Parts: sequence; C-alpha cells; structure tokens
Amino acid sequence: MPALMAAGLVALTASILLPALEVGLDALKVCLQISVAVTAVTLFVSALFIRRIIDDRRQIAESEQRFRRAMEDSAIGVAIVGLDGRIVQTNPAFAAMLGYSRAEIEALTFFQITHPDDLQLGRETMVALKGGKIDTFHFEKRYLKKDGTSVWAQLTGSVIRDEDTSKPLYLVSQIEDIDARKQAEARIAEAETRWNFALTSTGQGVWNLDMRKGGLTYSETWVKMLGFAHGELDGDPGRWLTMIHPDDREIVAEADRAHLAGETPFFEAEFRMRHKDGHWVWILDRGKVIERDGEGRLVRAIGSLTDITERKEAEARLIVSAAMLADEKERLRVTLQSIGDAVICTDAANRITFMNPIAEKLTGVDVGEAMGKLLSHVYWAVDEESGHRIGLSRPSVNERPHCDQNTRAVLVRRDDTRCSIRQVVSPIMNDRDEFCGLVIVFQDFTDARALQRQLAYAAAHDALTGLANRSSFMRTMEELVDHCRLNGGEHQFMFVDLDHFKAVNDTGGHAAGDALLKRVADSLRNVLGPEDIVARLGGDEFAVILKSGAGARGPIAARSIIDVIRNLNFSWDGRPYSIGASIGLAPIRAGCGEVDEIIARADAACYAAKAAGRGCVSAAPDEVSPDEMSKYVPPLPLAAAS
Repeated sequence: MPALMAAGLVALTASILLPALEVGLDALKVCLQISVAVTAVTLFVSALFIRRIIDDRRQIAESEQRFRRAMEDSAIGVAIVGLDGRIVQTNPAFAAMLGYSRAEIEALTFFQITHPDDLQLGRETMVALKGGKIDTFHFEKRYLKKDGTSVWAQLTGSVIRDEDTSKPLYLVSQIEDIDARKQAEARIAEAETRWNFALTSTGQGVWNLDMRKGGLTYSETWVKMLGFAHGELDGDPGRWLTMIHPDDREIVAEADRAHLAGETPFFEAEFRMRHKDGHWVWILDRGKVIERDGEGRLVRAIGSLTDITERKEAEARLIVSAAMLADEKERLRVTLQSIGDAVICTDAANRITFMNPIAEKLTGVDVGEAMGKLLSHVYWAVDEESGHRIGLSRPSVNERPHCDQNTRAVLVRRDDTRCSIRQVVSPIMNDRDEFCGLVIVFQDFTDARALQRQLAYAAAHDALTGLANRSSFMRTMEELVDHCRLNGGEHQFMFVDLDHFKAVNDTGGHAAGDALLKRVADSLRNVLGPEDIVARLGGDEFAVILKSGAGARGPIAARSIIDVIRNLNFSWDGRPYSIGASIGLAPIRAGCGEVDEIIARADAACYAAKAAGRGCVSAAPDEVSPDEMSKYVPPLPLAAAS
C-alpha cells in the first residue's frame, strides 16, 4: 500500500508539471518508470522488515520456551515476584518444597509464606531493589510450608528492569532448600556446645602430645582455666613440668617415668599447677601413650586434665569438720546425759541408738538392755483420751517430715504402771532427704496434767454447786441451736428461778444460802436424766436443757423440779426454811432464733409463772416483742425475790 501511494503521487505530480514544462510523452514514460522502480524498492524493503519481525518473534518464542523449560524442569525452586510481593509465577519445585499446588502458591504473596522472624529481611531487600541500590540479592531465610512448619531456603535472584527507563518490573528468584544443611549445622553446633560445656562445667581439659607435629597442645577450656589464651601453652612438651608446684614434681615425674617405662597401664597423678596470676590450681592428670616408634620411644599420647581444686578444698574442710564433729558429738553426748528431759534416739529401722539417764528412769529400762532393741520394746505411748497407741515410725513416701508434739500422751511401762508425759518426736533426715531415724524428747507431765485438768474443770463449772457455769452453758446452747438449725430435732430449755430464796440469805446468812444452793443443785441432778444439762447461771437462777424425750416431757420434768425443791426440808441453825421454784419453758428447734432469743422467751415465761402465784410452770410465747427482748437479753436479771 505505501508503494502504490508513492506511485500515484509521482503520476499526479507528472500530470501537473508536464503541461507547464511542455514535456512530451517520453518524459511521461520516464516518470512512470521511476514510479514503478520506487514501488518495487518499497515492496522489497517492506518484505525484509516483515521477515525481520517474524525472525525476532521466533527467537523470542524460542527464548521464552527455553526459559519456561528451564524453569519447569529445574530441581530448585524458581519464582517470579511482582514489586508488590505477589507471586506471579512459580515452578513445580518451589510449590512442592512448600507443600502447595502451583495454583495455590501463585494466589499468595511472599509475605504470607515467609517466617515472621524473617519478614524484615525480605522487606529491606525489596526497598533496596526498588530504590536502585542493588540489582541482585543473595540471602537465607525461612519459608512457611502449607502445614505450618518452617523450612530454610537460600535465595539468589535479580531485578528485571525496563530497558528504556530502568524502572524495576519484577524479581526473578531461585530458591534452594537448605533445611537439611541448617539442621546438620545446628546439630554440630549443639554437640560442640555440649562438649565444651561438659569440659568447662566439670573443670576438665584435654591435652594431646604428638612428637611428629611439634609437641603438646591443650584444649581451649583448659588453658582458660589456667588464665592463658588459647594456644599460649602449646608447643614445648616440657613446659608443663615447670608449672608444677615444687613439692609435687617428684611424684609427677615418678608417675610419668613408670608409665613411659610400661610399668603402669596409664599415667595418673594429682598435683598443683600455677595459674597465670600466681595462685595454685589442683589438677588430676590422666593420660596414656597411644603410639610408639619402632624403638619403643613415645610418639603420641593423649589425656585429660581435671580441675579438682574444689574437691581438695572440700577434703581439707572435711578433715577439719570431722574433728569439729567429733568434738561436737562429745559435747552433745554430755549435754543429753545431763539435761532434765528424757531423750531416746533411733535409727532408720526404729532400733534404739541412744538413751540418757532420765529416759532410763521414766521407762524403767536400763540403757544396756535397750540399745539395739526396737523402740516398742522400751517406749510405749498411748493417747490419754482414746487409749490408742501413738505410733512413732518413719514418715510415709508422700508425707512431709515434721515434728510431732503430743501433750496428751501416757507412757505405759513394762510393769503396766503409767505416767503422763509430754513428748516431741522429730524425724532425722540426711542431706539427700532420706529418713535416718527419730529423736524422742519427753518429760514427766503427771503433776502438770492433773493441774491442767483441775483448771479446765474450774473454767467450765460453778465453784459452789459443781454444775456447769454460765459461760460453758452458753457454749453448749450455741452448739445445740446450730445443730437444730442444720439437722433438725428439738430440745427443751428450762429457766428455773427459786422462790423465797432471799429470806434464807437475809435470816440465815450467805452460808445458809450457799448450803441451800448445793442442795438444790444435787436435787436437780437427781431428778433429771443423764443426758440432760444443768447449769447455774448466777445467784438463785438455774438453767436446764432437756435433751432426751419429746417436747411433751418439758412440763412433766418442770413439775418434778418444782416438787423436789418444795420438799427439800432445809434447816439452818435449827430453823426450817421452805422455798419453791418458778419455771419458764422454751423450745430449742430450727426457726426459734438465736440463743439470746430463746433464753429471753424462757425468762419471760418464768416471770409469767411468778406473776401467776409462783411454784408453777409457764410455756414461753412463740415470739417476744422488741420491748420485752430489751428487758430479757443477757446479762439476765436476777428474778425478784419474794
């Protein structure tokens, strides 16, 4: 088409110009010939240009096919990555390395498949590529496989730029799986670390004598222990002898000679070597000749050096401690022999290893007879209340050793006599937390125990009548109320106030009143059952809890109390006195309120009985008004005397 247009233009030009120039037919032929020539040349050049395009396209296709085959058949991963991190194209090797299909991995970005700890490395590389600072890259990082595990890879790649603008277009990366190598390197590093740690922590070093290679070499761990730099002691085989303490050189030289002469299977010696800063380090040196020449001379030997300074210092301390322990043991023996408490010691098998004179006296067993015998042969302690034996033995496997103090123990001697004791039993544990025996410290506590019982009785009983006193009775009431509230059941509370008692005190004196109160207390105990509780609240006021029987028993028991008190026939200084009793009843059951409320209701009922003429029983109302409660909440007022 361009050629034909050119020819037409030539003809048009000729038709316009020829008339003006008055050129003939020959000129027109010449123009036509030129036009044909130009058209032919143009067609030829166009054909050449089209052929070149076709060749270029074929070469590009072949190049692309070679790249594609190389990428597809490569044993290592290949990926084309956009500048935004998107994976444009990858090969089967890379997809297989991460456990994805090609379609799956090409839907991801390299940020999504990179280990979080290595993301910054990839970002920094991308920034450098975009900024034109680098054209190629080479580094190691971890990828995340589809199953979530990581794999180490080595990346090598370059940036593809626009030929005209040098603008980066995309990245081409080759990814090689180096996970096995990395794991092997880690195992080697770990093994080397363990080896060096083992040598360092045990205070050991290794030496190697090789006459072919110029002498003696030491491990790095050892030279550091002596304060030298690595390799500073290597070389001269005789230098180490000059570092040995003068007092130890003869022993070392003899051990060395004996081994070189074949008299001992190996070389072994303990000696002191001088540290670089001048102090002495105790060494245990063990070695062995492993190669000799044809004439029996030493060629190679290896051995180990152990820092035993701490052990030697411990041995020295142990010698001093043993002497001190012997002195301490003797002091302890004298102390235990002279103290006022009885002491018995046993071993792990519960056999007696020590008894002091006080223990002999309290058990009634001679120490000569007791030694080596089981503890039960000499010492038998029982609980004061239950009578059960108090076991003294090693703690169980899961039991934490502790001191056991028992203040209610009774020692039963072989002649069946008994004495109250206070004992402290302590297990003996060694430094490995193993049971080694018991120490039993005890003392005669018979008199103190009797005093304790007297004090406990006095604290809970009225000194005049022997009945329960107010404080112990209130505790009992609280327990019963709580029990009824939780478990049901019913008891009867009885408030007893004597009638005409004031006249006895006024005319006969307090001695007469005290004697009468004792008679009343005895009568109350006799008329009630063994389970019933009787207490003196103060003055001429008494309280009773009927524990046995149904609620109907309350009025009957109250009538019996009134009758027995009326019939006391009490006389003082030849003068007879007649008294009576008024009683108020209140139930103890769930929903009856607290102790104070129950007592207040019974007290109100007692006042009602007095108001009704005395000498009678009155049952408490179900409820007491707040005004009445303020009158009757303890401390209970004394009932008005007649």
